[in-house]
Amino acid sequence: MGIGRFVYTPILPLMHAQAGLSAGAGAHLATANYGGYLAGALAGTLLPRLVRSAAVLRGCLLALVASLAAMPLTHDTTAWLLLRLGAGAFSALIFVIAASSLLVRLRDQPAHLQGWAFGGVGAGIALSGLLVLMLRSAGTWQAAWWASAALAALLVPVSWGLRPGPDSPDPSAPSVPLVRTPKPRTHRWFSALLVSYTLEGIGYIIAGTFLVAAIEQSSPGWFGSGAWVLVGLAAVPSSALWAALGRRWSRPGLLLAALCVQAVGIALPALTGGVAAALISAVLFGATFIGVSTLALGTGSHLRFPRAVALLTAGYSAGQILGPLLAAPLLHHGYRQALILAAATVLAAALAALVLRVGFPHHMPRAEHPVRRPVSAVDPRHGAVASGRSGARTAE
Repeated sequence: MGIGRFVYTPILPLMHAQAGLSAGAGAHLATANYGGYLAGALAGTLLPRLVRSAAVLRGCLLALVASLAAMPLTHDTTAWLLLRLGAGAFSALIFVIAASSLLVRLRDQPAHLQGWAFGGVGAGIALSGLLVLMLRSAGTWQAAWWASAALAALLVPVSWGLRPGPDSPDPSAPSVPLVRTPKPRTHRWFSALLVSYTLEGIGYIIAGTFLVAAIEQSSPGWFGSGAWVLVGLAAVPSSALWAALGRRWSRPGLLLAALCVQAVGIALPALTGGVAAALISAVLFGATFIGVSTLALGTGSHLRFPRAVALLTAGYSAGQILGPLLAAPLLHHGYRQALILAAATVLAAALAALVLRVGFPHHMPRAEHPVRRPVSAVDPRHGAVASGRSGARTAE
């Protein structure tokens, strides 16, 4: 997913130089990809069976590879728009299925395991950036797309056995009495989280789309792709690091810190040129943007809001559609103003995260689970079910 979703960023300068792609058309291709991402996220929200289907996951993996391989087969901008639209939809479904599976299956495991799994997106970014960097001197934009498709295809068999999150309970199973606890009211905090994550989608995607081109305007031609590799390398351990920090500090506080650090990283190339600023920007951006996703989705899961992953992904992808559209009028004067807009939007996301911190319910009541016990085993003093062993109870 990291390759199929983000390889467009390092290939974009090649398409400008060799395929005659204008800055405006480049922004439209990015918007098409993010529109597809929104469509995929909404499909996961409205049709929850999709994100519980191994067949859907496998079909999306194959279709994503095919969309990469088809890009060099045409010079038609409309065809490119459709291909990037499809790639976005396939990427969103892959992400929602994988994230939902991880959040459910690794809920009781060490937090860093979820982080390393999300770091796979960073590994895809680093590999695709390195691939384009190797092809840059002698290769063409067509070769870059074909090579990225081949690289993604090599990873499909490794992903083939990933199982979606567990389905709904078996309707044929015997009915079991439950001791029900009132569902916590978390709409207030989830709304603040959704606003923050949507604004992050706007700001992050402007930087994610144009960072390489912006760096190449003031640095050697190869340096932009090199910086993108650095973004991916910084992203690989970042989610595990932020997840581990989440065991010691509150997720809303860490989300606020990550967004502030990211805003600084995005603003650096716009405020000051040079190699050092580009390197620091790449590290700060790579170390935070996947970490923000990990923290936001983990917070949504903690709040137990219905379909939290799909809803947050939909808001994030809606922001990604707006991002290039808002930045496009600024590109006539280079990329500096677009990066300043991105940094300001991420700071707005940080303000929403600050609101999220107010009164945040750090300790949630345990979720209800069916326990196959006789009704007489219910202990009214604890709202629990006796386990049959002395002193042991299973919380509902």
